[in-house]
Amino acid sequence: MTYAIVDSSEGRMKTALEHFKEDLTSVRTGMANASMLNGVNVNYYGSPTPLNQIAGIKVEEGRTLVIKPYDPSSLKEIEKAVNLADLGIAPQNDGSVIRLAVPQMTAETRKEMVKKVGKMAEEAKVAVRNIRRDANSAIKNDKTMDEDNQKDAQADVQKLTDKYIKLIEETADKKSKEVLGK
Repeated sequence: MTYAIVDSSEGRMKTALEHFKEDLTSVRTGMANASMLNGVNVNYYGSPTPLNQIAGIKVEEGRTLVIKPYDPSSLKEIEKAVNLADLGIAPQNDGSVIRLAVPQMTAETRKEMVKKVGKMAEEAKVAVRNIRRDANSAIKNDKTMDEDNQKDAQADVQKLTDKYIKLIEETADKKSKEVLGK
């Protein structure tokens, strides 16, 4: 028997996992990746606009990101936004494009990135556990379920929680190995 509360919880846990995976794209791995610039907003005619909406971003030679604005007048604002994003990479403006040379990662930088991945994974696990708590609370307060059905539903929620915690850990391990170059 399926329960609406359990199904709803699974959807929310899946969303938490997808959000975690999306957040991981911003973690540097030593190679240039356009998703490193996700979250960079440019002040474009007075409104904050995602960088990828006002410029083309491509990778050259594996280590360089090239940002070519669709509107050349926005070049200075893009450069300013990239500086403010604190990526640890100095933008080089040649008048028509901005280049970001992604430096080789040192062992210390790699360790910092792995710590960041671990912190992000822990936040994702907390989100899944909060969803479990909310679901268990909703199950306890559901007067239409008898005690046996409540226990079954809570067991189903726990199985889902275990499944998504394991998926988060596997994803974090994979990303950590990628950062460490293994």
